[in-house]
Amino acid sequence: MPRLVYLAAARRDLVSIFEYIARESGSAVIGRQFATELRRRCAQLAALPGTLGRSRPELHAEVRSVAHKGYVIFFRYRAQSFEVVNIIEGHRDIGRYFADNPSGQ
Repeated sequence: MPRLVYLAAARRDLVSIFEYIARESGSAVIGRQFATELRRRCAQLAALPGTLGRSRPELHAEVRSVAHKGYVIFFRYRAQSFEVVNIIEGHRDIGRYFADNPSGQ
Protein backbone atom coordinates (compact mmCIF):
# COMPACT_ATOMS: atom_id res chain seq x y z
CA MET A 1 0.00 0.00 0.00
CA PRO A 2 1.41 3.44 -0.89
CA ARG A 3 2.18 5.87 1.88
CA LEU A 4 -0.46 8.61 2.27
CA VAL A 5 1.12 12.07 2.08
CA TYR A 6 -0.66 15.41 2.47
CA LEU A 7 1.18 18.21 0.72
CA ALA A 8 1.34 21.51 2.62
CA ALA A 9 -1.46 23.00 0.50
CA ALA A 10 -3.76 20.06 1.30
CA ARG A 11 -3.05 20.44 5.01
CA ARG A 12 -3.92 24.14 4.77
CA ASP A 13 -7.08 23.23 2.86
CA LEU A 14 -8.18 20.85 5.62
CA VAL A 15 -7.68 23.56 8.25
CA SER A 16 -9.63 26.07 6.15
CA ILE A 17 -12.45 23.58 5.59
CA PHE A 18 -12.60 22.81 9.32
CA GLU A 19 -12.69 26.53 10.17
CA TYR A 20 -15.35 27.31 7.56
CA ILE A 21 -17.67 24.48 8.60
CA ALA A 22 -17.17 25.19 12.30
CA ARG A 23 -17.97 28.88 11.74
CA GLU A 24 -20.99 28.28 9.49
CA SER A 25 -22.44 25.51 11.66
CA GLY A 26 -21.53 27.15 14.94
CA SER A 27 -19.88 23.90 16.04
CA ALA A 28 -16.21 22.97 16.14
CA VAL A 29 -17.32 19.36 16.57
CA ILE A 30 -19.13 19.38 13.21
CA GLY A 31 -16.14 21.04 11.53
CA ARG A 32 -13.77 18.45 13.01
CA GLN A 33 -16.05 15.57 12.01
CA PHE A 34 -16.13 16.69 8.39
CA ALA A 35 -12.35 17.24 8.23
CA THR A 36 -11.92 13.73 9.69
CA GLU A 37 -14.33 12.36 7.08
CA LEU A 38 -12.24 13.93 4.31
CA ARG A 39 -9.08 12.40 5.78
CA ARG A 40 -10.76 8.98 5.92
CA ARG A 41 -11.76 9.30 2.26
CA CYS A 42 -8.15 10.14 1.34
CA ALA A 43 -6.94 7.09 3.29
CA GLN A 44 -9.50 4.91 1.49
CA LEU A 45 -8.32 6.17 -1.89
CA ALA A 46 -4.68 5.54 -0.97
CA ALA A 47 -5.48 1.99 0.13
CA LEU A 48 -7.31 0.95 -3.03
CA PRO A 49 -5.37 -0.82 -5.77
CA GLY A 50 -5.06 0.61 -9.25
CA THR A 51 -5.35 4.11 -10.61
CA LEU A 52 -8.45 5.88 -9.39
CA GLY A 53 -10.21 9.14 -10.02
CA ARG A 54 -10.55 11.37 -13.02
CA SER A 55 -7.37 12.39 -14.80
CA ARG A 56 -7.00 16.20 -14.77
CA PRO A 57 -4.21 17.03 -17.26
CA GLU A 58 -5.87 20.38 -17.98
CA LEU A 59 -5.03 21.40 -14.41
CA HIS A 60 -1.62 19.87 -13.82
CA ALA A 61 0.33 16.87 -15.04
CA GLU A 62 -0.37 13.68 -13.09
CA VAL A 63 -3.21 15.21 -11.03
CA ARG A 64 -6.40 13.21 -10.60
CA SER A 65 -9.59 14.04 -8.72
CA VAL A 66 -12.48 12.51 -6.81
CA ALA A 67 -15.52 14.37 -5.51
CA HIS A 68 -16.65 14.04 -1.92
CA LYS A 69 -19.74 15.84 -0.56
CA GLY A 70 -19.27 19.14 -2.36
CA TYR A 71 -15.48 19.08 -2.23
CA VAL A 72 -12.95 17.79 -4.73
CA ILE A 73 -9.90 15.85 -3.58
CA PHE A 74 -6.95 16.34 -5.93
CA PHE A 75 -4.18 13.78 -5.73
CA ARG A 76 -1.36 12.14 -7.63
CA TYR A 77 0.44 8.84 -7.52
CA ARG A 78 4.16 8.74 -6.85
CA ALA A 79 6.46 5.71 -6.78
CA GLN A 80 5.87 4.92 -3.09
CA SER A 81 3.19 7.40 -2.11
CA PHE A 82 -0.29 8.70 -2.71
CA GLU A 83 -0.05 12.50 -2.49
CA VAL A 84 -3.07 14.61 -1.66
CA VAL A 85 -2.37 17.87 -3.48
CA ASN A 86 -5.44 19.97 -2.60
CA ILE A 87 -8.98 19.67 -1.30
CA ILE A 88 -11.13 22.39 -2.83
CA GLU A 89 -14.80 23.31 -2.52
CA GLY A 90 -16.46 22.14 -5.72
CA HIS A 91 -18.15 25.44 -6.59
CA ARG A 92 -14.83 27.29 -6.87
CA ASP A 93 -13.30 28.04 -10.25
CA ILE A 94 -10.92 25.10 -10.11
CA GLY A 95 -9.24 25.91 -13.43
CA ARG A 96 -8.42 29.41 -12.18
CA TYR A 97 -7.19 28.01 -8.84
CA PHE A 98 -4.66 25.76 -10.56
CA ALA A 99 -3.70 28.54 -13.03
CA ASP A 100 -2.93 30.77 -10.04
CA ASN A 101 -1.06 27.89 -8.34
CA PRO A 102 0.81 26.28 -11.25
CA SER A 103 2.71 23.79 -9.14
CA GLY A 104 -0.60 22.16 -8.25
CA GLN A 105 -0.07 23.22 -4.66
